[in-house]
Amino acid sequence: MITSRQTRAARALLGWTQEMLADKAKVSLTALKRMESAAELRVYESTSDQVRRALEAEGIAFIRSGRNEGVMLVDVHEAAERSRVR
Repeated sequence: MITSRQTRAARALLGWTQEMLADKAKVSLTALKRMESAAELRVYESTSDQVRRALEAEGIAFIRSGRNEGVMLVDVHEAAERSRVR
């Protein structure tokens, strides 16, 4: 599951507001705000999955290594092109 910090960081990389992400992920703004809260309030796993998929579709990669976590923005179109060439 992605963390609240990863969600906020991913949204910042894309330059999206909470409203934009909620719309793209097809989740309620209230659910997204709960998910992004510093207290990491519980949300349905399906909500978290929808948010993750929406961000990944825009080129966000979620990173987790031991206790560290992060996100990075990859060129989703370039990655698709490379996979077709192989």
